[in-house]
Amino acid sequence: MDLGPHAVFIVASYAVTLVIVVALIAWVWIDHRRQSRLLADLEARGVRRRSAEPAPARPADPPAPVKETAA
Repeated sequence: MDLGPHAVFIVASYAVTLVIVVALIAWVWIDHRRQSRLLADLEARGVRRRSAEPAPARPADPPAPVKETAA
């Protein structure tokens, strides 16, 4: 395979493109792991996603006393 006088440029272009694509894939993979850990941490603290099923109902707390103000 003869690439002619521009062989160095062509090979370098493909190499740079490959490095960029691999870096982007790694970046997305690392960010996905980070976001998954953050979501797991939030869920462990009781924060739920809107799309998740509602949390099981807890027994209701007694109503707070109403303060009456003088008019």
